[in-house]
Amino acid sequence: MAWRSSGATNEALIENLARHGLITSSRVKQAMLGVDRAHYAPSSPYQDSPQSIGHAATISAPHMHAAAAESLLPFLKPGSKVLDVGSGSGYLTHVLAELVKPGGRVVGVEHIQPLVELGTRNTRKSEEGRELMDAGGIRYVKGDGRLGWAEDAPYDAIHVGAAARDVHPALVEQLKAPGRLFIPVQEGNYQHIYVIDKKEDGSVTRKKEYGVQYVPLTDAPKD
Repeated sequence: MAWRSSGATNEALIENLARHGLITSSRVKQAMLGVDRAHYAPSSPYQDSPQSIGHAATISAPHMHAAAAESLLPFLKPGSKVLDVGSGSGYLTHVLAELVKPGGRVVGVEHIQPLVELGTRNTRKSEEGRELMDAGGIRYVKGDGRLGWAEDAPYDAIHVGAAARDVHPALVEQLKAPGRLFIPVQEGNYQHIYVIDKKEDGSVTRKKEYGVQYVPLTDAPKD
């Protein structure tokens, strides 16, 4: 029902996603209501579809952001620490920050500086975003997301917003125990979401879920 979830306003979009069962958690619904997608999407912000943001990157469709937030939700609590690999426009980074405040922190990592700057600029368009950034609740950094971001590890939850060639070991290593990784993985001509759980005893399980279509998690473009 994703194709029928678009709306004329941010509120209409989120209400339609909830009505069609694409958002089931009240916490995720409130977080997404609190982050206006118009600050992050270059055009048609309330359409439930991905959009290019330049630099061979996209802002994913809202229903995919909802699916990621709901999957990670058991690990998104006040004070939790989150890594958002391929933070792009900054939209989901902000939504995740809403879900871990007060006291939580989300690090968005991008492989080219213009996308780091884009996420920062977009987040600062709203008063809520400015407050989170000024308080350290959101931080954007430049780095190879396949290697995670060791400086702030370990993380309660890690989201990857581009299709990886495999479940990169560094990301699993940087998870807390317990913790969860949500990652799209390229398998031949297809991509699937994998949910990787690290248990309290350090053991790791991986669950293959539904098919998706993301841009690849790659090296930064050559100048």
